[in-house]
Amino acid sequence: MVGPYRGLFGTPGVKGFVITGFVGRIPMSMLGIGLVLLISAITGSYATAGAVSAAFSVAYAVAAPVSGRLVDRYGQAKVLVPLVVLHGAALAGLMLCAHTKAPVWTLYATGVAAGGTATSLGSMVRARWSHVLKGSSQLHIAFSFESVADEVIFVCGPAFVTALATAVNVYAGLIVALVLAVAGTLAFSALRGSEPPALRHKEHSGSPIAIPGVALLSGVFLAMGAVFGSVDVITVAFADEQGSKVAAGFLLASLSGGSMVSGLWYGSRDWKISLRSRFIRGLSVFAAGLTPVLLMGDIRAMAVALFFAGLAISPTLITGFSLIERLVPASQFTEGMSWLSTSIGFGVAIGAWAGGHLTDTYGASNAYGFTFACALAAALVGVAGSTLVRAEHRTN
Repeated sequence: MVGPYRGLFGTPGVKGFVITGFVGRIPMSMLGIGLVLLISAITGSYATAGAVSAAFSVAYAVAAPVSGRLVDRYGQAKVLVPLVVLHGAALAGLMLCAHTKAPVWTLYATGVAAGGTATSLGSMVRARWSHVLKGSSQLHIAFSFESVADEVIFVCGPAFVTALATAVNVYAGLIVALVLAVAGTLAFSALRGSEPPALRHKEHSGSPIAIPGVALLSGVFLAMGAVFGSVDVITVAFADEQGSKVAAGFLLASLSGGSMVSGLWYGSRDWKISLRSRFIRGLSVFAAGLTPVLLMGDIRAMAVALFFAGLAISPTLITGFSLIERLVPASQFTEGMSWLSTSIGFGVAIGAWAGGHLTDTYGASNAYGFTFACALAAALVGVAGSTLVRAEHRTN
């Protein structure tokens, strides 16, 4: 299953941007929970901590397409370097405000500044793959690899930042996240040989979100993000209801583990059917795979159910990113990718909010009904509008 991936790293320059890109985006899974751990410890309020974390996420989701457009016009290095410096300064400012017990509004202000300057490094890495492989049949393998890398980050990142914040110092998790973000992004930006060329001389009528296929994919990814956000909150409550809150990490790792395995398998296959067909099938399996979760009342059974529910995640996300590569002009590629990241980010925020309220009102087992409804909505929207993503010129 891993054989096809070995050929990816023979292309000059690839190892450098893969390693630095991985390091630079590890913080994306650390910052949300790191903020909650720090602010709740300093203020004693989970409500404040959650609100600041949400403000950070929303600011990132709003700013991502803007930074993506700037990257397409001026190049990655010229945009990433000042952004990551500002991001590091904003995070440092937030920790300083927390440490000095500054007014609560300063936490929101620095949180928004940190989120608005966070970089969508995953989109930049995928843009480099698209540039160096130039439509090769290996591109789908590369996107599969990046999806698996994201899953590794989201399996390990939250546990890593929690361990640092609880075992070392409440600031330690965010400090490490800051260092990784700044160092990884600066090292990534310094690798100019694999950087896609800026295409500012090309004029376009508007944003990629105006392309019907991109709008459809964004809607689907919004619903999928709501699944991810609600699962995180509801699963923690489910484990608590079962008398073993510590098992929540294991349950969420089962979901990500299923996605990781399927991502490796998906990338190793030489697919003959079109991306559109794969997208429809992936969404259908995604909705169907969440059905058993509604029926589980035991932690071990839930772990198995979540593993199988995760099997459709990576293939569906990989196919969505591959469709963007075909639907969006090369001069708007990074912005197009960023719209999908933004949609997932908004979905996660909505899902986390709804999942929390429904869990408090109806209990965790019943709240999973919302998760299933979001998966079903993603499948229905994707299948109903699938003709909008037919604009593909290859079947790799």
